[in-house]
Amino acid sequence: MDYIPKSLQVLLVEDNEGDVRLIKEAFSESKVDKNFSVARDGEDALNYLYAKGKYADRIKPDIILLDINLPKKNGFEVLDTIKKDPELKKIPVIMLSSSSSEDHITKSYDLSANCYVTKPVDFDEYTQAVKIIEDFWFQMAKLPG
Repeated sequence: MDYIPKSLQVLLVEDNEGDVRLIKEAFSESKVDKNFSVARDGEDALNYLYAKGKYADRIKPDIILLDINLPKKNGFEVLDTIKKDPELKKIPVIMLSSSSSEDHITKSYDLSANCYVTKPVDFDEYTQAVKIIEDFWFQMAKLPG
């Protein structure tokens, strides 16, 4: 029997409230129990990751869903910081963006993103994309402890 953690800690870095609701709703039918924390901009995400201020008692995330177009610090800056930090670099980061730009995709992988997914526009396609992410990252892939 495959190991499925009791509960995954997911950090969702997304400034669009509609996308936050869509992502949470799409993940709601999951077989895996998840706790979502949401950061609304790049600085907030880094404060969360470094347990600063209101995030002093946060639980380190098992996986990060990161948008590119964020206020204060963009997703590339956040990704670069994560992947250069010995304490954070093992956390898988899935770039989840509305951009399908080849430059954005290449830059994400150059900065060591673990995966790049373009957000679908249609809700059914969005749900399917989330299911694929979940099946792979939450059930098949072995995440660092």
